[in-house]
Amino acid sequence: MKKKDYDKNYLLGGAIACSQADGGFQEGGKGISTQDLRYLDPSWTPEQIEDKHQNNPFSQEEFDQALKDQGTKYYPLRRGIDFYHHYKEDIKMLAEVGLQIFRTSICWSRIFPNGDDQEPNEEGIKYYRDMFTECKKYGIKVFATMIHYDIPVNLVKKYGGWKNRKIISFFENYVTVLYKRLGDLVDYWLPFNEINAAKFSPWDGVCLIPGTEKNMDQEIFQCLHHQFLCSARAVQLGRELVPGKLIGGMIARFTTYPATSKPEDNLQAIQDDQYSNWFYLDVLARGYYPEYMKRYFDKINVHIHFEPGDKELLKDGTVGFVSFSYYFSQVSTNDDNWEQTAGNLIMTKKNPYLKESEWGWQIDPIGLRFTLNQIYDRYHLPIIVAENGIGAHDELTSDHKVHDDYRIAYLSAHIDQLDEAVKDGVNLIAYTMWGIIDIVSCGPLTMDKRYGVIYVDLDNGGKGTGKRYKKDSFYWYKNRIEEHIARSKKK
Repeated sequence: MKKKDYDKNYLLGGAIACSQADGGFQEGGKGISTQDLRYLDPSWTPEQIEDKHQNNPFSQEEFDQALKDQGTKYYPLRRGIDFYHHYKEDIKMLAEVGLQIFRTSICWSRIFPNGDDQEPNEEGIKYYRDMFTECKKYGIKVFATMIHYDIPVNLVKKYGGWKNRKIISFFENYVTVLYKRLGDLVDYWLPFNEINAAKFSPWDGVCLIPGTEKNMDQEIFQCLHHQFLCSARAVQLGRELVPGKLIGGMIARFTTYPATSKPEDNLQAIQDDQYSNWFYLDVLARGYYPEYMKRYFDKINVHIHFEPGDKELLKDGTVGFVSFSYYFSQVSTNDDNWEQTAGNLIMTKKNPYLKESEWGWQIDPIGLRFTLNQIYDRYHLPIIVAENGIGAHDELTSDHKVHDDYRIAYLSAHIDQLDEAVKDGVNLIAYTMWGIIDIVSCGPLTMDKRYGVIYVDLDNGGKGTGKRYKKDSFYWYKNRIEEHIARSKKK
């Protein structure tokens, strides 16, 4: 087989989430979302912000106070970067960089303000139709996430959120409207962002407040069961309402290597993979609960309640592609004294052979190729790398430049590994780098942890001009995409 037979014309793009970008908190008929309740005091020191993020990401007190406070000062996700009002100029810049595909999320509370409404909010539908149409004007494909952590707060207050099976029918109504009203403009659909976040970040993943449940693990996995059913139902409805469109599943990928050659560390790596990653994709892509989870559920005293038809629904509603976020890798060991460092959603065991970002996330481009091969070998489904990037403090110079060589080096090394994975035989659909334009960072809720190739002049308190400026990485990514397209056309 010749080398060219391995080559695929995968798409290079970028990604954001509505809750981190949009703003327009109380505009256009939008209801209150669960992400609208997350609190940050802009006067906090970096140490206080990190302590909040790591040790008390969400509380009952915070929930109650946020419902009373209708302002935006202490709620960065209510402000975002005002993409809601600036999407035309932002998408124009994305077109200038050459984006082939744009991933964003749809806010459920903008379509159904309360979640259980009988009729959708037409202003919300118009916003997404207009925004997606703007993408199409420039030839940019649309990759839409239905749930990126945020659901209408009313569903939590009135029904208990994902704990209640009634949410399945509300979600089905939401998805039906999305397919019927937006389906002609969306190329790829994703029901849930990072579905395994439920275990590592319960408020984000399944809208559970830490410390408020008698058996948190039981509630987390029961909520997840309902999300699995929702995903399967979205696939079924997709076959009927948007035939030919791919509907996928996604995890936050925690790539792990054994810390040593000890058998114990190798076994730990297998189990860490199973419990943190494979379980979620196995249900979504294979359509059943894997056998290895029985022992784990027994250990943590979890008993999933199935109703008649659940097993059949999961089996019939398997996803058409697999996607994941990839930021770092880690090592697995049963040595409790092994040095730790930070990672996406979790603390990880440190790999002494890797460098780290400013936030302690270990930088491992080869791990991306490793992960793509692992996932493709396990499921033989097309893959989208839905998130990848580096958060960093960027300095805007007096002449409005950002010299981010560190970001260029990171992206270049990771995209190089995409090419290698494709040569390995992986069926790669697309790569959408995270935070293509600076947005509010999901973990610390700050603006100063920046991922984008476009700088947004706002600080952690939302102060600034809001103007957009092209970083050095903007021009680098533009050239990389042009080279990628030119190379693809030659084959």
